[in-house]
This record gives sequence, C-alpha cells and structure tokens, in this order.
Amino acid sequence: MTEFELLLQEVMPKIEKLSVLAEENSVIDNSFYYNYDVKRGLRDINGRGVLAGLTEISDIQSWQRDENGKTVTDENGNRIPCNGILRYRGIDIKDLVRGCVGENRYGFEEIVYLLLFGELPSEKQLKSFKKLLGGFRTLPISFVRDVIMKAPSTDMMNGLARSVLTMYSYDDFPDDISISNVLRQCLQLISQMPLMAVYSYQVYKYYHEYNSLIIHKPRPELSTAESMLALLRDDENFSELEARTLDIMLILHAEHGGGNNSSFTTHVVSSSGTDTYSVIASSLGSLKGPRHGGANIKVVKMFEDMKQNLKSRSDGDVRDYLNKLLNKEAFDKSGLIYGMGHAVYSLSDPRADIMRGYVEMLAEEKHLHDDFELYSKIERLAPEVIAQSRAIYKGVATNVDFYSGFVNAMLGIPMELFTPIFAVSRMAGWSAHRIEELSNKGKIIRPSYKGICPVRKYVPLNKR
Repeated sequence: MTEFELLLQEVMPKIEKLSVLAEENSVIDNSFYYNYDVKRGLRDINGRGVLAGLTEISDIQSWQRDENGKTVTDENGNRIPCNGILRYRGIDIKDLVRGCVGENRYGFEEIVYLLLFGELPSEKQLKSFKKLLGGFRTLPISFVRDVIMKAPSTDMMNGLARSVLTMYSYDDFPDDISISNVLRQCLQLISQMPLMAVYSYQVYKYYHEYNSLIIHKPRPELSTAESMLALLRDDENFSELEARTLDIMLILHAEHGGGNNSSFTTHVVSSSGTDTYSVIASSLGSLKGPRHGGANIKVVKMFEDMKQNLKSRSDGDVRDYLNKLLNKEAFDKSGLIYGMGHAVYSLSDPRADIMRGYVEMLAEEKHLHDDFELYSKIERLAPEVIAQSRAIYKGVATNVDFYSGFVNAMLGIPMELFTPIFAVSRMAGWSAHRIEELSNKGKIIRPSYKGICPVRKYVPLNKR
C-alpha cells in the first residue's frame, strides 16, 4: 500500500463525517425557489428553459408558430404542439440529411461548414474544406506516447478532456482569441478529437484490460465517419452502410440549440475571455455528465436488462416490464424509461425520426432484426404506459438517444466511446457557439443568485 493510500485509509472516516455536515448545511428548502420566484435549473414550473440568450446557429421547434414566428395557442391559452423540427442555420435537418443521402455522399463535414460559416458550401468550397480538415487530422509528434499513454484513464471523456487541455502546450498562440486564431484552433480540434477519443480507448484496453495495443495512422482522405471506424477496427475495414449510418448520427448530434447544458457552458466560459482549450474541456466536462451525454448508454443497458428479464416479447410482457421501470422495480430503479421523452420536443424528435430508418437497415445487415423489433415495440408501447400512470404536460416522444446507443452497439463501438463520439460530433456546434459568443463581444455571463442565509453574529473561537 502506498503512502497516499495509507493516508486515505486514515482520513476517510473523518472526511465522511465532515461530508454529512457539509451536505446538511448545503440543502436549500424547495419552497424558497417558489417564494422568491427563482427558476431552478433555469426552467419554469413546466420545465421550459428560461431565455438566456440569442443564437443564429440552430433552432428547435416543438410548438406551432404563426407566420411571425410567435407561438400559437388554443382558446384556453395553451400552446399547440407540433412534430419536432430542428434547423441548422435555418435549414431543416431533414432536408440537410436528405440532400447528402440523395447525392450519395458523406455529409458531416458539410454540416460543420454550415454551422461555422452560416452558409452551405459550394462544391469547390466543400472540397477545399474537406482537404483542410483532413490535413489537420493528425496529432503532434509523440503526443500519443507522452500524453495519451501516460496515466490512461478508465473514462474516455476524461482522457479526451486531458488531451484537449494539453494541446494548449503545443499551440504557439494558445491565448489569442481573435476569430481567425480561434477558428484555426476549432478546426484542428474538430479533426483531432476522433484520434484522441479512439487512441484513448486503445490505450485503455491495453493497460486496463490487457489487450493488444493497435494504433492506426489516420488517413486524411477519409471522411470523419470512415476515419473513426478505420481507426477503431483492427483490420480498418467497414461497410458503406456502417459508415453512412455513423455519418448520419454525427450530423444529428452536431448541434442542438444554444440551450443544452454543454453549449450553454461553451457560451458561459467563452464569455470570460479564456482560451479555446479551456472552453472545450469545460464543455466536455458538461457532456460527460450522465444527465446530458450518457443517456444512450442507459438505453442500451436498460434494453439488455429487459431482454434478460422478459418472459416473452409479447405486448403484455413488454408492458409489464415498462410498468416495473416506472414503478422503480426494474433495471436501475430510477423510475425512468430511458430514451422516452425530451425536455423540448412534444410529439416527436426529428433526429429519432431520421435515425429509425438507418437503424432498421443496419439491423438487417447485422442480422439483429429481432432486436430492432423489440426497440420498435418499446417505442410504440412506452408512451401509452407513461400516459396511463403519470400526469404529463406535453407529449412523450422517442428521443434520439433511444436509437443512437443501439446504432453504436451494432457498429461495434464500445460503450466507453458512446459519449466521446457524441463529443466528436458536438465539437462542431461548440465551435460555432464559441465564435458566436466572441463575435458579439458581450459582457461576461454572470447570473444572479439570491442569498437567503440568515444573518448571524461572529462567535470567538474560545466560545464556540
């Protein structure tokens, strides 16, 4: 046992006692939030996000709007739900995906261009941009050995954040926050993060699971989706459908409004004037949280638990299991059916609508049609089960996490990389939000917290 481990063994009982005191004096009575009209979690009583900024990068719509963009209400003043719409720079995500698929090309790089520059690229611009990203898809000499292979983490998001922060030391102009320099840094990270993520996993497998260490050199001519699959697989081989499906998933996760936790983090930390690497590491820390980036992992684990515990795959037995989930009698006993419902969407999540078709095709290729059928059955039955047992103020839509974990699993992507792949995709949106925050030269984002601690007199040490 090391000296530090011996110290921990000695002090942990004291720390545990102190932690009880810390927690007891940190809990705030929920009624205070109502009494002072404080929007806890920046949400109103119905769970709607409080407006904290403006963005032109993307827009989410889940309620009907009139021609002026105002929300439409019924005769009782209630908002009227609509099928979910996600727009990147004003363009419907379904049209963007349809365009790439219809022209038989990978689209993530085109989406990165759109999010960063506000316009779709011409054929010449896209070709040049892909070449630029491919050229950046490399890491500094010995970076893998000196950074990724040193003290490898058991959590790939930690490894990713550490790698991003360390890139500061390899940058000749790390603190220059001019738009041109920040754009250069963002483009490099967009290209480098797939390498950081996959290499972190390969090293983790070697050191913690005692597998062979295989690290492939990136090929700049490949798309981001192709590159990730080639880097991850020992033989570097993948089918076209696999790469196309991953490309679609990267597109769908690239951005999702400015109000999600990690994008808001990007704005908050950028507003302080700090460097790009610190900002992206902060956003990665946000996405690492299971309430934000880890939902698809929960879906896959819930699904595996369901398969082990179902008596049969009949509607009745699936309903029984779903009710057990809601009643905190199954899986992790959280009372949640993971992948069902969304903070914004009411009737449908457009990303899930797009993903569903590719999931079915990939399931057929992988001979997992029975699993896809079970997913489809859950998607059909879960909203009914939830509506019967709980009061809900809006519809319960299947969200993109419901299918994205299944896609990752079918692609042979290990669970340790589920959230890092989300980060690889969302790096595009974070970059656009960082540039937007810096371009508008706003004040540092500083929310107000109301102090509610009672005033007390100081007591001298000898009288306590």
